[in-house]
Amino acid sequence: MMPGQYAMGVPRRAGGTGPSPRGILRPVRVPVLKAQLRAGAPDFLDLPWGHPVAEWPTLSGRVLELERGISRHEVLFVSYDQRIFAVKLTTAAAAAKEYATLLQTEERGLPTVRAVGWLSAVGSADEGAEPVGALITEFLDGSLPFRTMFRGSGLERYQNRLLDAMAGLLVRLHLAGCYWGDCSLSNTLFLRDAGELAAYLVDAETSEVHPSLSEGQRRQDLLILEENVAGELVDLQASGASTSDLDPFRTGALICQRYERLWREVTREEVLAPGDTWRVQERIRSLNALGFTVSEVELVAEAEGSRLRLRTMVTDRNYHRHQLHGLTGLSVEEHQAQLMLNEIREMRAEMSRERNQSVPLSVAAYAWRGQRFAVTTARLSPLIDDDADAAQIYCQVLEHKWFLSEQAARDVGLVGAVEDYLARFGPRTRKT
Repeated sequence: MMPGQYAMGVPRRAGGTGPSPRGILRPVRVPVLKAQLRAGAPDFLDLPWGHPVAEWPTLSGRVLELERGISRHEVLFVSYDQRIFAVKLTTAAAAAKEYATLLQTEERGLPTVRAVGWLSAVGSADEGAEPVGALITEFLDGSLPFRTMFRGSGLERYQNRLLDAMAGLLVRLHLAGCYWGDCSLSNTLFLRDAGELAAYLVDAETSEVHPSLSEGQRRQDLLILEENVAGELVDLQASGASTSDLDPFRTGALICQRYERLWREVTREEVLAPGDTWRVQERIRSLNALGFTVSEVELVAEAEGSRLRLRTMVTDRNYHRHQLHGLTGLSVEEHQAQLMLNEIREMRAEMSRERNQSVPLSVAAYAWRGQRFAVTTARLSPLIDDDADAAQIYCQVLEHKWFLSEQAARDVGLVGAVEDYLARFGPRTRKT
């Protein structure tokens, strides 16, 4: 059992968490045999387990009507206080397996729905009925199934962006060693984000998490994606509800093409000639722009130069702030922390190459704070008023260094960037 979870056996009475929005309409049995739920979750014991799903809306005021995608399983939405949960009815073994898989994807920072727990309950009133399982996930607030975007007016502009969102999701999963097994639009939820779309895996029933994926596993996922997307769009068009002009038989292939381009960009290695270390930051920036965080930089010495290898990951909103604070004690904003951590990882790669052995990130962070951050902010002290100012100006210098290096097609160095920055934006410059 994972930390922060609890298990329970056959309950003696219904518990629940707070009253139902409209109250329970009539007493129900609570034949829950086993449950594994995360701490802080409701116990879900007041739901009408043991009754056919079609009767749930009349038996419990917790059941909500929400837009959902097509699923081979029955899925209902229930509310507890201000939280909404999706209850997917399946077998007990499948619910336990999918719950464990979703926990693994969450640990790796992947864009998937958050698993809350699973239950085993008697599925019908028949004597000797086999227990059914229920996977419970937290509803992704504001998310839309793909059918909504293809039916609703005003959402047409998102249809092409859906292709990039699907490609990006699959790349992220594959980089983390997650084989989807049933990649489809119906098994994905989409979240609008400042005019763009973010895609989230919502069904992990067939998914597997490995240290890494083979080429065959990746290719199999792409084949499944192409076939499923074609079938889904043909079905949607046949219903007469689609507002899309996307070709059902080309759309899957277009997603796969976007996937291939993104995969090559994220995973390619390149050889840096002596003096080309500025290109490390250029490469990191291009990946940041695609939505990826670089978690590790490796420079492998070769006869013709150094081979650059980058390992990428997907992170939470405040991931970089927390990591930088843990490594250096600095409290800065998220984007500032990302720039500083990129520099620390670059420094770690250089130290590892020079020493011909792996250097812990904490060692590189200690060296970075003393040799780069402290020295640089001391030199820039005429421009700095407080700690927040120090972080902002230091990051501006990093941006300036990258700009100068790109112009010169060589690494101008941090010291050179600092002096040029002072010459352009120092106190005398500001007075004039």
